Amino acid sequence: MLFHHHGYVSTDPRIHPAAGVGLDRPAELPDEMDVLIVGTGPAGMIAAAQLAMFPDVHTRIVERRPHRLEIGQADGIQARSVETFQAFGFASEIIDEAFDLTSMAFWNPDPENPSTIVRTQLAEDDPEGISEFPHLIVNQARILDWFAEYMENSPTRARPDYGWAFEGLDDSGEGEHPVTVTLRRTVDAEGAPLEDPQQGELRQVRARYVVGADGAGSRVRKAIGHSLSGDAANHAWGVMDTLAVTDFPDIRTKCAIHSNQGSILLIPREGGHLFRLYVDLGVVPEDDGGKVRQTPLEEVIRRAQQILHPYTLDVKEVPWHSVYEVGHRLTSGFDNRERVGRPNVFLLGDACHTHSAKAGQGMNVSMQDGWNLGWKLGQVLSGIAPVELVPTYGDERKDIAKNLIDFDKEWSTLMAKPTSELGDPNEVAEFYTKTAEFPAGFMTEYQPSLLTTDGTGQELATGFPIGKRFTSALVERSCDTNVKHLGHLHRADGRWRVYVFADAAAPQDADSKVAAWAQAVEEDPQSFRNRHTPADGPQDARFDIKVVYQQKQTEFAHPDVPAVFRPTTGPLGLIDLNNIFATCRAKHGEDIFDARGISRDGAVVVVRPDHYVSGVFGLDEVERLNAFFAGVLLDAR
Repeated sequence: MLFHHHGYVSTDPRIHPAAGVGLDRPAELPDEMDVLIVGTGPAGMIAAAQLAMFPDVHTRIVERRPHRLEIGQADGIQARSVETFQAFGFASEIIDEAFDLTSMAFWNPDPENPSTIVRTQLAEDDPEGISEFPHLIVNQARILDWFAEYMENSPTRARPDYGWAFEGLDDSGEGEHPVTVTLRRTVDAEGAPLEDPQQGELRQVRARYVVGADGAGSRVRKAIGHSLSGDAANHAWGVMDTLAVTDFPDIRTKCAIHSNQGSILLIPREGGHLFRLYVDLGVVPEDDGGKVRQTPLEEVIRRAQQILHPYTLDVKEVPWHSVYEVGHRLTSGFDNRERVGRPNVFLLGDACHTHSAKAGQGMNVSMQDGWNLGWKLGQVLSGIAPVELVPTYGDERKDIAKNLIDFDKEWSTLMAKPTSELGDPNEVAEFYTKTAEFPAGFMTEYQPSLLTTDGTGQELATGFPIGKRFTSALVERSCDTNVKHLGHLHRADGRWRVYVFADAAAPQDADSKVAAWAQAVEEDPQSFRNRHTPADGPQDARFDIKVVYQQKQTEFAHPDVPAVFRPTTGPLGLIDLNNIFATCRAKHGEDIFDARGISRDGAVVVVRPDHYVSGVFGLDEVERLNAFFAGVLLDAR
């Protein structure tokens, strides 16, 4: 964390100075705003948290509940999400609090006594080291708490507005705030829930953009004429968070359990005692009409006890439980472009895609929806990027949602298969291991577009696939010899990252290609940095430009490095020396050039504000780099 650049700080450095709308943010919901987000689930909260870092963007997020979520339904945090939390500054806190899921056990009928179950395999959760971050289990409510804290510590001092329910909208307006939203108050003057929510006062507010993050039953989705479509698996599951006494050996290990009585997916929870059971309730008749959802908790417990035989399960407390039918549905659209041409209403998370909970994808994919849209709205509303950036949200995320649905169909079908239909007792385990990269969140790959170049230059950095998330690696910071993960320094501040990987020449060498690159960026008025950085703003206001040299830290000094990598910062004009890196010494066992397939002739890797690689450029391709940014950012001069 970098601070003191605005002067000495003795208080919590995570609290940014109030700026922009944070200087006089209205305590009560105003009549007009830039962005109105409906729903404080993970998708809505991450979008609000990202927007909170744009001081001049007035964002409000409303929630029909009277207060914060107390018990969350989602609990699985994939490694990609933990990378995201690192960008928002709270990964270490979540890791300390959560359950670290390192392996998965697979239980099947005992061939010698099929009425009982035995463990047939124990699979490592991430055998290939896909990410340096773990796979975690933690209550969704805690994730929302951390995003809420991040919002309140941001320059805009944002916080949720509880006690407002969405009633409808009109997206056909004109002017600066074309969307009129009708809200209904669900709490009284003291914040207590109204006995009859329909008696709450109605209120109309106007916004430039509206974001529907209001769940599978999304009223925002219905208001813009979209619907969820797909199929149901006609299979029901009971889910319960459980405190119990049991002799089942793997009660603190994630398990896929198949017995002749049905299936269980067991998820250990944070705190060392709580665990979640997804219990197979069997096939649902087509004419059930939702009656299965009324299955009593006692029946779910009884089924679980049958499936776990010969082990015992003495349930002591169930803090939360539910019954659901597996369905896989996708929205007919992610925004309202078909109604108004240029979209100004968007859908996130469960409002777009619904599926089973057993792959642990709902919250994780939803948060990437929210981050994708959040930085784009922030840049457009701040005058940094053209309005054409906004529709790319739906263009990019609809394919990801389709891939999610397809994966979950296969996984949930396998979990529901009777043991008699499994061709191989290890079929589920093999699928889990083979597809590990997808549920971990690392198969997302954006196609060539305004934001993503084609494959040109990919051979210069094969370990940073264009369109996929930036894969971190260790480097050594020149100024203090600290070894850092380069990707962990990426903060959710709305800036672009430009990582310059040097050629073989040292900084002080006359033939340094990096020196020539830096000179072009410094001196050309049309260079991406000069064209898109406000003349009266910090030199790193739009771009976080870092350099990694092939030499060791002892072989050069920061005064030898071009000034573009040593920007002045803050009102005191201090020089930031934290952007200059060397390859790690042998004791750290990693050379980033080898680890990420970077050409020894050098390369420039451009990473967008939400961690995804936009393009790879040669050190002699400054003009191509300038042209790329001219297509996604406005001239700041």
